[in-house]
Amino acid sequence: MEEFKVTADRLKDRLKELIHEGNVRRIILKNPQGRVLLDMPLNAGVVGVALLPFWTAVAAVAVLATDYTVAVERDPGTGVKKAE
Repeated sequence: MEEFKVTADRLKDRLKELIHEGNVRRIILKNPQGRVLLDMPLNAGVVGVALLPFWTAVAAVAVLATDYTVAVERDPGTGVKKAE
């Protein structure tokens, strides 16, 4: 599992990038105190309407703080470099 920091104004864009990579199995969003705000498993090929609850949750937590930690669990053996 890899983790990186992201600001609230960049949160949605970064999450979209991760989802489009296609090898992300799970995304965990934490506030600056380390509390888990969102823990979302993703299935391969999830698109469109299936992600509506995910984006609704992201929008709801984006107003709570300015900095977040995003933890990403990837499919094993994909060989993709780590996110920034």
